[in-house]
Amino acid sequence: MREGLQWKSLGEERAQDCNGKPDPNEGTSNGEGHAPKKISTIILDIEKMKVNKLKIVNDPVHGFIKIPHEILFDVIEHPYFQRLRRIGQTGLLNLIFPGATHTRFHHAIGAMHLMFTALETLKLKGVQISKEEEKSAMLAILMHDIGHGPFSHALENMLMDDWHHEKLSLLLMRDLDGQFGGELSMAIEMFLGQYPRKFFNQLISSQLDVDRLDYLKRDSFYTGVTEGNINTQRIISMMNVADDALVVDSKGIYSIENFLTARMFMYWQVYYHKTSALAEYMLVKILSRAKLLISQGMNLESSGNLKYFLEKNEFLKASPEDILRFTQLDDTDIIHAIKNWTTSEDFVLSYYCQSVIQRKFPKTQISSQPFSDAYIEEKIEKANQYFSINNGDLLVDEFHRTLLPYNTKKQPIVLLNKNGNVVHLEKSENQILTSAITEENTKYILSFPREID
Repeated sequence: MREGLQWKSLGEERAQDCNGKPDPNEGTSNGEGHAPKKISTIILDIEKMKVNKLKIVNDPVHGFIKIPHEILFDVIEHPYFQRLRRIGQTGLLNLIFPGATHTRFHHAIGAMHLMFTALETLKLKGVQISKEEEKSAMLAILMHDIGHGPFSHALENMLMDDWHHEKLSLLLMRDLDGQFGGELSMAIEMFLGQYPRKFFNQLISSQLDVDRLDYLKRDSFYTGVTEGNINTQRIISMMNVADDALVVDSKGIYSIENFLTARMFMYWQVYYHKTSALAEYMLVKILSRAKLLISQGMNLESSGNLKYFLEKNEFLKASPEDILRFTQLDDTDIIHAIKNWTTSEDFVLSYYCQSVIQRKFPKTQISSQPFSDAYIEEKIEKANQYFSINNGDLLVDEFHRTLLPYNTKKQPIVLLNKNGNVVHLEKSENQILTSAITEENTKYILSFPREID
């Protein structure tokens, strides 16, 4: 993708020859030079300057991705969307899996591509989809993460209390809809599940949506964890529609079960890996500590936009300034602040920040059961003694991660049999694994300073 248009003024365009050098005769009207260009020629020059918006993007995961509608290009070029280049897809996961440096920008483009592929597949199966519906569905999935804050999910509710990224995405979508003259209204309906044809929303957000299909394959590629390398083409080729709801041809049942188990393995092996979970947890603790210290009057150096959110506590309704500040905030603001705070006079904050910047994370233990209060208290006491402090409880933490691989109640995956009947995945007589992944599982993680191990 290009970073931005390189515009030339009309005068510059006219005054350059084929070698890109100024034409010394341009603009003269005597016998030795050229006559000034006619109005019709100038208009033709302007037409030539128009940008070809039907681009092709070379993506390392999906190959060549087409941008088939000009409005898609316009949204991609907007500053709201360009900010996603500076928002990591997987937070601090690159500290555990060094290749995981891809961004929300990559993911959004990839999800848009899979939406296009899915819609083309459904058309081949006789599903009537208009050009306007196709464009809107692609816009909806393209913008589904536009409201993500720095480090993606890690700081979701930290900067703006109780503001989930989907809530912010919707707010920004509506703003963009106004800027583009209402052209995104159908996309917003699809995003909200208000469009009459249910399958469009299911392709955007469900247990088998193109969002999950892209992030699993993409995260598998960049982390090098092959368990997540699902066959997106096979899964999409099995998609169908019955009564305007998304279904899967029954012969694709094992591809779906493979997808569900791959997602489960990626969560436990990558996203909920104990060190990955700790790194994410440390980010929350750093920002929480900084916010507390600032409320107590301590001056902490940070960018203007980050300082704004650290100092403000009321976010019941997002103000225009909240939105403006948020759309100028990205991962670099957070990393810059954490680097500065490594030398903070507050021991706890500096300890947290050094852990992240120097990758000297606390020791972790993982268990299927909560740790005993006595064991945790023992670690706290050791921390107090070792560091000569009396708030060692701030350096010892127990947190947990819970995963439900497949939810049989919320938007279950439905299979379409050859006879036209539909059946829920977990009730199919041909399922092998689904019934074994319908239970919630929780892992408990205890972190404490390595010095006291």
